Formats: sequence, C-alpha cells, structure tokens
Amino acid sequence: MPRFLLAIDQGTTGSTVLVVSEDTIVRGRASREFPQHFPSPGLVEHDPEEIWASVTDSVAEALRSASLSASDCAGIGITNQRETTLLWERKGSRPVHKAIVWQDRRTSARCAELKRQGLEPLFRQRTGLVLDPYFSGTKLEWLLDHAPDARARAEKGELAFGTVDSYLVNRLTAGQLHITDVTNASRTLLFDIHRCVWDDELLAKLRVPRQVLPEVRSSAEVYGATRGVSGLPDGIPIAGIAGDQQAALFGQACFDVGDAKCTYGTGAFLLMNTGTRAVASEHGLVTTIAWRIGRDTVYALEGSSFVAGSAVQWLRDQLGIIKQASEVEALARKVDSSEGVVFVPALTGLGAPYWDPEARGLITGITRGTSAAHIARATLEGVAFQITDLARAMLDDAKRGVSMTRLRVDGGASQNELLMQFQSDLLDVEIDRPTHIETTALGAAYLAGLATRVFASPDAIRGAHKLDKTWKPRMSSDERTRHLARWREAVSRARSRAYHGES
Repeated sequence: MPRFLLAIDQGTTGSTVLVVSEDTIVRGRASREFPQHFPSPGLVEHDPEEIWASVTDSVAEALRSASLSASDCAGIGITNQRETTLLWERKGSRPVHKAIVWQDRRTSARCAELKRQGLEPLFRQRTGLVLDPYFSGTKLEWLLDHAPDARARAEKGELAFGTVDSYLVNRLTAGQLHITDVTNASRTLLFDIHRCVWDDELLAKLRVPRQVLPEVRSSAEVYGATRGVSGLPDGIPIAGIAGDQQAALFGQACFDVGDAKCTYGTGAFLLMNTGTRAVASEHGLVTTIAWRIGRDTVYALEGSSFVAGSAVQWLRDQLGIIKQASEVEALARKVDSSEGVVFVPALTGLGAPYWDPEARGLITGITRGTSAAHIARATLEGVAFQITDLARAMLDDAKRGVSMTRLRVDGGASQNELLMQFQSDLLDVEIDRPTHIETTALGAAYLAGLATRVFASPDAIRGAHKLDKTWKPRMSSDERTRHLARWREAVSRARSRAYHGES
C-alpha cells in the first residue's frame, strides 16, 4: 500500500484535513466548521474543545473519503491560524479559558500603552512585528491576568501557553509534547527572530513567565507520535508545523529569494521569500520567519490587505447587487472597464503600507452612466490595487537586486479570472495559479513529507508543483500609469482629514 500524509489545516472558521499521496495528489478531503464566540464587540473567542472536535471529525472523514487505512499514514503535518492564543493545564490538557482569536481587539489599550512607553522600536527590532493586539503576546498577558489564578499557576509550571499548533500537538500526543515551531513563535511578540529564542527582555515587558512557554522546534522534523487519538493508531509521526501563510508560501514552492505568493481569502496575504536575510521593512510590512529546516532559517516579508473577498461579500450583503459571491465576475464582465470608477475598499481601515485605521471606504468617479457592473468591476480592481501597493513596498524594502518576475496565487478569489488578469496587468508580472489552490494544507503535508523522507528534498516538491493557469500582463505602460494615478488619488481622499469631517 502506498504511503500518504495527513495535513491538518486548522483555520479561523473551520478545520480542513487533506490526504496527500507520495505523488502529491490529494486523495481525500474533509472540512468541519465550528462556532465563533463573540462575548462583546471587538472580542472574538474559540472553544478549544470545539476546535479539537472539528479536527478529529475531519481526520476521520478525510480517511473515509480516500478509502485508506490510517495505519499507512507516513506522517502528519499541521498548519494553523497563527496568533490565536490558548492557555491550558499541563495535567489533563484542560483549557483554563476560551482561546483568544487573532481578530480580537481587547488588548488595544495595552498596545497603545506600550507604544507610549516608547517600546515599539524594541519589539519591532527583535520580533519583526508591530505592537498590535493582532499578535499573541498581549493576549497571553491578558489571560494570565484574567483567568482564575492563572498567573500564579503559570509561575508554578502548571499551565501551558501555545498557539493552535501547540495545542493540537499536545492533544495528538496525549499531553506528552508542549512545542511550537519557529514560524508560529515568530508571531507572538516574545520571540527574537534573529537568534531564534524566546527573548527575556520582551518576556519581562509583557510579564510572561518562561515556565509557560513551549519548546521551539524547526518546521520539519519528527517531533513525536500520536497517542490515544480516536480514529488514529498510536505511533504516527507528527512531522511538520507552520503557520498558515508560511505554509502557503512553502506549498507554492516559493523556495528562492524573490519568490512570492498571495493568498486571496476574506483578506489577502502577500509573502515574499527573502532568504536567510531578515529584512527590516521601512513601509510597515512585517518581517517574519518563513520556515526553518535543519539549521537553515528562511525569512519573509509579509503584507496584508484587510479586505479582499469581504469586499465582494459587502456587495452581496449590504448593497444587494449580487445574490452570491460567485456572481461578481459575470456582473463585472458586462462592462469593458470601470470607466474611471475607483473603489478603495478600506471598510476596516487600511493596512500596510498605509496603516491608517481611520481610513474609510470610498468610491470615486461615479456618473449618471455608472451601473452595478461598474461598481463590481471597481471592487475587484480595488483588491488588485491593494496587492500592488504591498508588492511595490516589498520590492523597495528587499532592494539588493531582488525582483518579482511572477506571483503565485491561491485562495478562493484566485478563481476569479478577471481579478487575476487585472492583477497581472498592474504588477506587470506573470500570475501563476496551481492546480490545487489549498496550498496552505499542502505546505503542511510537504513539510511533514520532508521530515519523514516521503520527499527527498524541496526540489522533489518543486518538480511536482503543477500549474492550472498563467496570466500574462497585457496592459500598456501608459494605461498602467493612469490606473495607478487614479488609485493614489482615491486613496488620498479616503485618508484625508476633510473626508472624515475634521477641520
């Protein structure tokens, strides 16, 4: 019987499991959603037990769909929503509080306080991150202060902190392992990405006892084996871990400096491989660890657009000009261009390179002739404009001759061919979409496959990476310049004090 790999992709709204064969073909798939908990505005939580149930249910269904026996599994790879923060009892693995999700904003005031103390340069230099409640460190500090007796118990070594990967490994091994990998550690505000160690000074600033932290390991090695998991035999190696966006970068075979991928989902995430050099951004991008294999640490620049697919959801849910998100491309194709209409989708402010939380969404260029089709087309173009801004910032940060000759894409919105063509035109590079767009889960499988020798090397993965479609730029330089000028003008209006009604 041929061997296969299990890839667990634990996301924000659900868990997906892929069964991936030695020839990198997806043989089985299953997904389970789980509830979102909103205690009050701005607060988002998950029940760790509901996460675990969604994973075990998906594993069982994926194996059934592939008609394969779990005993033939060569290894398990895990990828996860990155900054979501959990705290549990070492004895019995019982959570002491619901998980605080990456979207949660309860520590905004604490981050503002740390900035007022002048600490952001320290955190940015050590971790590559900005001081924002998005990341795990202030979430952990909050849990230690608010869960009953948590701080005292943590200092006694009774509690364990982790991102979702840590919790899943702990449950998969019946509590034997408390680990994370470098990619997830690099999202905590507690980890020195240059020395690849927990940083004592940062721990002190956030009052986090070292006893609560997981051991940090590489992204591809045999960490341990399954034990006591329903539906799985004991002894299956757990062999790959990476945060979701880093896993997608690896799953897209972006192994060379300058290789870049963009995942188009609710938001959009652009990452570019910068090799063994941790590039400090001058444009508000995040410097992060892409992966560590053996002794080699690879870094990436990351930029995120808060609104991508959610802009299309807004057209559907708030404006009602489409009934289903999948209808947007057909509507946009009813016109040959947006005819000067520009949509800045700053529905939740603007991220990098602007970092303007007060920016507001804006549609400009409307005339009596403007139709729903023009608005739909401008919405798709607005997503592409944001990614273009991020890509230009990345290339300026990376410098030293780094160029982006192509962009690899994945995620649900990468199936929108009108969007992909316009993205290629704006960037003036080729856009490649793989045959399988769930590259996040594939990345986890590839990492586990390297550790278990299912794949001999990254080159073997590169050779197996298949493309579904490539888009080539068709726009003239003059037309591109006009489009970008209109976009910059619209962004300036979306950010202007006059637009916000301020004197």
